[in-house]
Amino acid sequence: MTTARALDSALAGCTIIVAADRRSVDLATALERRGAVVHRAPALSIVTNSDDAELLARTERVIASPPDIVIVTTGVGFRGWMDAAHENGLDGQLDRALQGAHFVARGPKAHGAIQQAGFTADWVAESETSAEVGEYLLASGVAGKRILVQHHGAGADGLDELLTDAGAEVLSITVYRWGPPPDPDVVRRSALQAAGGEADAVLFTSAPGAASWIAFAEESGALESVRRRAESGRLLLACVGPITAAPLHTANLRTTIADRGRLGSLARTVIAHFGGGKAPSLPTDAGLVEVRSGGVLVDGAFIPLSRSAAALIEALASAGGRVLSRAELGGVLPGAERNGHAVEVAVARLREALGGNEVVHTVVKRGYRLAVTEY
Repeated sequence: MTTARALDSALAGCTIIVAADRRSVDLATALERRGAVVHRAPALSIVTNSDDAELLARTERVIASPPDIVIVTTGVGFRGWMDAAHENGLDGQLDRALQGAHFVARGPKAHGAIQQAGFTADWVAESETSAEVGEYLLASGVAGKRILVQHHGAGADGLDELLTDAGAEVLSITVYRWGPPPDPDVVRRSALQAAGGEADAVLFTSAPGAASWIAFAEESGALESVRRRAESGRLLLACVGPITAAPLHTANLRTTIADRGRLGSLARTVIAHFGGGKAPSLPTDAGLVEVRSGGVLVDGAFIPLSRSAAALIEALASAGGRVLSRAELGGVLPGAERNGHAVEVAVARLREALGGNEVVHTVVKRGYRLAVTEY
C-alpha cells in the first residue's frame, strides 16, 4: 500500500502544462491521477477537412485509379479520411480500391489506424519518421508505381518530391490541417507560467504545436526565462518523440524525449522524472529538498506552499546554499510588495509552513540561505 500511495502522489505539487489539443484530456487524466495539477493550453487546433471538396475529389481519383502503395503518416489523419469517405457514401468503393495496395505505416499510431480500418500494414517505420519511410520505398523500388501519401496536418514532409523524383506517380491527401489556438491568451499565460516558476513541466505532442508555443513564449518575452529554467532542470520540457522535439532543439531548449512515440510513454516519462529522483534536489539539514511550483518535498514528504513561499524556496534552492540578500529575495516575490519587511514576513511564513524544519537559515546582516549540508 505504501508503494501505491507513493506512486499516486508522485506528481504532488507539480503544475503541468499540456500544449496540445488532440487527446490532451487522456494525457491530463493520467497525470492528475498521480497528483498533478494540469492546465491545457493547446497552441494549435485541428481543423478537419471532411467536407473539403478537394479531399472528396482526390478520394474519387483513388477510387478510379487504385494505388499500388498507400503511405499512412498519422493515425488521426487516416481515420479522418475513412470517416469522410463514409459520410459521403464513398466508403465501400474506397475500401475495394485499397484492398490490393501495399500499406506502409509511419509508426504505431498509423499502424493501428490501418488495422482499425480493416487493412493490413505490410511495413512499419521503427523510427516513426518520413525519412525512414522514404528510404524503405526507394530501396524497394517505386518507378512506375502509383503511390498515395496521406499527409499529416503540418503539410509536406518531402515524401512527394522524393518519390516523384524516383519515378513514382504520387497523389497526396491531407485530411486535417493545423489552425490557430482555441484561446491565444491561455497559451501566452502558460508561457509566462513556465517562465515564472508557476509550472514544472510543459508537454508537447506535435512539432507544429511545439513551434507555435515557442513563438508565443518569444512574443510574450518569456522565452529566455523558459530557456534558463529548462537548462537548470527546474522546468521539464517533454516531447512525445524526436520529430516533435525538433522545434525545441532549434530554439536551443533543453528537451526530454519519451522513449516511445505514445502519450502513455510521455506520461510515464513525466512521472519517472518527478517520482524517480530525476528532478533537481539538494541535501539539507532537514533531508533531501526538491522544489515544485506548488510546494516542496522535504525528506520525501510533500509540503504545500503559497506562491510567495514557493518562489522564495526556489530562489534559495537555485542558489545552492549561497546567501541571498533581502533585495535579491524581494526580486522574486510576486506582487508589488518587495521590500525588506515583505521578505522577512514571507520567510517567516515559509518557515511556519515547513513546520519547524531547519531548511532556511538566517545569516546575520547578510540575508538567508538554504541549509545545504554540502555547502
